[in-house]
Amino acid sequence: MFDWLQNFADWLIYTVFAIPANSRLGESLNFFVFDTLKIFILLFIITTIMGIVNAYFPVEKIRNYLSRNKLYGLEYIFASSFGVITPFCSCSSVPLFIGFVKGGIPLGITFTYLITAPLVNEVAIAIFAGAFGFKVTALYVITGIVLGIIGGFILGKLKLEKHLTPWVQNIIANAHTEEVLEVEHISLKKRFPGILKEALNIVKNVSIYIIIGIGIGGAMHGFLPTGFFEHYINKGQWYAVPLAVIMGVPMYSNAAGVIPVIQVLVAKGIPLGTAIAFMMGVIGLSLPEAMLLKKVMNWKLIAIYFGTIAFFMILSGYLFNIIL
Repeated sequence: MFDWLQNFADWLIYTVFAIPANSRLGESLNFFVFDTLKIFILLFIITTIMGIVNAYFPVEKIRNYLSRNKLYGLEYIFASSFGVITPFCSCSSVPLFIGFVKGGIPLGITFTYLITAPLVNEVAIAIFAGAFGFKVTALYVITGIVLGIIGGFILGKLKLEKHLTPWVQNIIANAHTEEVLEVEHISLKKRFPGILKEALNIVKNVSIYIIIGIGIGGAMHGFLPTGFFEHYINKGQWYAVPLAVIMGVPMYSNAAGVIPVIQVLVAKGIPLGTAIAFMMGVIGLSLPEAMLLKKVMNWKLIAIYFGTIAFFMILSGYLFNIIL
């Protein structure tokens, strides 16, 4: 599918700039040109498709639908699926968390959304597909959705509402059911220019992260010695996956910045499951997110939330290592 891009990268680096193909600089620059163009193309296509979906399922309607309908357990699946189609990172999901609990949605369902949204979205899907192919991407998406459902369900059963801050509890107590205005029916033909504009804005907003991430990945691809990571983290070390998750928490980034780096780590010897566990820790759990969550939860609830999600991230890492 992207052979023409590889041919272009080869022509540009090895012919136009006359950099030797077997040199470290040549390998790094070739990797950078090819992956940057590939990811930008995939990102624009997928964000456009998801923009069409998102246009017909605005967050306000989703929130009110979940709060007004008894779905007999299916609400966890819907909440996790809605998390996939909304392009929010772990930090930007927190304001929506407040809106969800204010709308009367149970805490467990709200946690399901909060877990899934940063892990699996159109940006992550586009970059993951470009880096690892559609088979691994499909497995990653399914894992992220299941992680959100199970994590939210367990947290919901623990009855943790008492650990919300007084500020949030006051909001819930004083919240009134708000009527949601139906979105005016507008044809796709009329919506499409706005959807394209929004897709371009998303690409523009994450472009710096993509360029930096691929730049780091390119440098690692060309200059990092083969076997460097195999020496420290490999399948034979039982603690590799938990260590990867723990290491990822302080290194806050979004999918655009971290996935290109993960691609190179895998190429350098880290098992894919261990690398994905590290990536989940980076984009799904972060210190900035913990600081924002302190506004709505006490430290005990934050610790329970982080601990539960980290546990399932570790299980996911082991699962990927076994399957792949």
